[in-house]
Order: sequence, then C-alpha cells, then structure tokens
Amino acid sequence: MLQTFGTFIASLAVAANLAACLPTTGQGKTLSINVVHNKNFKPNGPLALAKAYNKYKAPLPADLASVVSRIERDLGLQKRQGNGTGTGTGTGSDPTKPPPGSGDLEYLAEVDIGTPAQKLLLDFDTGSSDLWVFSNETQKSRISGQKIYDVNSSSSAKSLDGASWSIKYGDGSSCSGDVYLDRVTIGGLTVKQQAVESAKNVSSQFTKDSSQNSGLLGLAFDQINTVKPARQKTWFSNIKDSLKAPLFPPPPFSEHHGTYNFGYIDDKEHDGEIAYTEVDSSQGFWGFTASGYAVGDGDLQSSPILTGIADTGTTLLLIDNEVVEKYYSKVQGARQDRQQGGYVFNCSAELPDFSFGVGKAKVTIPGSIINYAPTETGSSTCFGGIQGSGGIGQSIFGDIALKAALVVFDAGKNRLGWAPKKT
Repeated sequence: MLQTFGTFIASLAVAANLAACLPTTGQGKTLSINVVHNKNFKPNGPLALAKAYNKYKAPLPADLASVVSRIERDLGLQKRQGNGTGTGTGTGSDPTKPPPGSGDLEYLAEVDIGTPAQKLLLDFDTGSSDLWVFSNETQKSRISGQKIYDVNSSSSAKSLDGASWSIKYGDGSSCSGDVYLDRVTIGGLTVKQQAVESAKNVSSQFTKDSSQNSGLLGLAFDQINTVKPARQKTWFSNIKDSLKAPLFPPPPFSEHHGTYNFGYIDDKEHDGEIAYTEVDSSQGFWGFTASGYAVGDGDLQSSPILTGIADTGTTLLLIDNEVVEKYYSKVQGARQDRQQGGYVFNCSAELPDFSFGVGKAKVTIPGSIINYAPTETGSSTCFGGIQGSGGIGQSIFGDIALKAALVVFDAGKNRLGWAPKKT
C-alpha cells in the first residue's frame, strides 16, 4: 500500500521490472509478473505500525502518535539543515545519521498503461481495490521523483464522464481525482478499458520525499473501489475469467525478488499440501478466521478468535492484544516501549515461533522473521514484527505472516490457501 505519511515514502532505487507472459493453455492463460525488492529500503517498525492503523482508519495509540510526531520532526529537521548533497551539515544531535526507514514499499512491479505503453512501477496491494497513479494532472508541487501517467500522451485514454475517486486515511492525508478508461497491460495480458484513477489532488504527506513508486494496483474485491457514482472493477477482476484459474499467489516476501503468478500455482514454491480456508469477502477484503494460534511448540488455542485480513499492503502481523502479550511473555526482556510505540526486545533475544491454524493445518512463522528490525541504525534494541491490532478491530496478516508460506488468493472458489514455503 502507498504510504499514508509522505515523510515515510523513501526514495526507491528499483531495477527495471521484468514481465513475461507464460504459454497459454486451452483452458486459459497464465502469466508471471516479476517484482523487485527496493535495495534502499530501510525498515522502521513504528512507521510500519502507524501506516497500518492509518490504512484501516484506526486512531493511533497515544504513544505511537508521539513517536510518529518525533520522527516527522527529525525528518523535517534534516531536510531544513541539509546542504542538498546528501552529506549533511545540520547541527542536531546526530545530523549525519540516515533518515528513519520508510515503513514499507519494499516491492514494486511494472505495469504498462496507455498507447503507446507508459511503464510505471506500482505497488500491488491485496488490501485495496483502486488502481491510482500520479499523472500529468497531479499538482507539480506533489511530484517528487515519481514517473507519471501522461493522459494526453495516450491515444487510447478516454475520460469516464462524471466519475471521480477519493481515498482518505486515518492521519488525514488523502488523494483524489478523475477517472479514465485506458489500456492496462501486465505480463502481456491487456484490459482494454481498465479504470485508471488519475491523482489530481494529493496531500503533501505523499510527496515530501522522492519516490519511484508511481501508484497502487489494488487486488481486493470490487466493492471497496472508491470510484463514484459507479464502482469500477479491479484489473484482476477484469482478467480473471481469461485465466486458467482465477487465482494468484504473491511472491515470497522474504526474498529480494519474486513473482506474482496469475492463473496458476507453481508447485516448486511450496512443500506439502495447500490448506484452504473460506474467505469472508463481505467487507471487500480477503478476510478469514484462523482456527487457533500457538506460541512456540504449544498446542493451538482457540480463544481469543483471530479473524482478519490477508494484506500484502501491510508489513506487520497485527493481532489481538491479549495474544501479543502472551507471545512476548515468552521473550526475555521484551516490553511495550512508550518511546517506540510497540513491543521491543534485545536484538539478540531468541524469539519463539508463532503459529496460526488454517483448518486442520498449522502455519508457522519462524521467530527469526518476527525480529523485524532495529529501532534505529546500530541499536541493540529491535522492534517486533507482531504487534497489537488495537483499534483496527480485526487482525491484519501482513508480510510477516505472508513470508512464512505460499499463500493462494483464489477468487474462483472464494478461499485462501496456505502451504509451507519451499526453502
């Protein structure tokens, strides 16, 4: 998901995306989209946590809000005192320290929009349903390194008369604009009249720092698309009937590269059987209920119930506060830190695994993955990849959970599949 705090959008140095259409079959098409890991990505736990709260319009806990304000001040101070060369001339306590991490935006994929094709790097997000991009209609003051979609340069672009879109986040940031129908090609598969949402009005939070991310491609269900007066279909919704199977597994997010496979499951990417669970799409998300949870080698516990969303646009695993407390009670020295807005521990601490149930199967997240990142460069204190869902009201199974398995988003059978990732 695109950052809801512009100061959190880090400059991305991303290699050109490769996309290839795989051979078609008599039953339909399959295609694979390579994604590239941002080599300059700097994980920041508090910002990743705040981003999730804002995405789901939940109020930030007071401690986390204080941390966010402090980081924003630090970023602003560095920008005002810098000399523009990147070497730093500030007079603060540590003016040459690199800015805090971006919180997310680790992976991007190349999408062709318009005629002739304009190649843009977008964030694929299973937690939203809009395809929106920075464009020639975006205020120039809001463009900061993004490659834009030039509507006027596309001979196939047609205005969707009377249509508009608007997305608002919990921190007050927003983006909105006009809607065009245009050719959108991914991996050789084209939707000729895909709704492309052109960002006309964008909050400054989105663009205070340069970025190569040109926008977002939502992969949730159509009912949460924000176009009015009539919601528009996602790119996946438009192409799913032409696929061999209407499903996609995202890449293994612990790797520095990988592929979105549309229409098929690559058996080389998982071990054993795929365990499936029914999806509750009533809210427009890939929602499901885990059949239990376990800390370490313990048995699955059925209470409290973990009902939530599988979301590639969220970094952390956010679950019921009671379960979070149980988990960190098993980590020596772990504590809820008011200065970080979440659970932290010594980076050398041994973390237990965390498991959740999918039907009769169990998905295990290794403790090493749950050690998310140092609280700052060189620190011996680390921020946990599991945090409380708090006011969000449901669990969010973000990248920390998705790293542990091959996950199949199956729209045809309205289900999610989980299998151990091939190591």
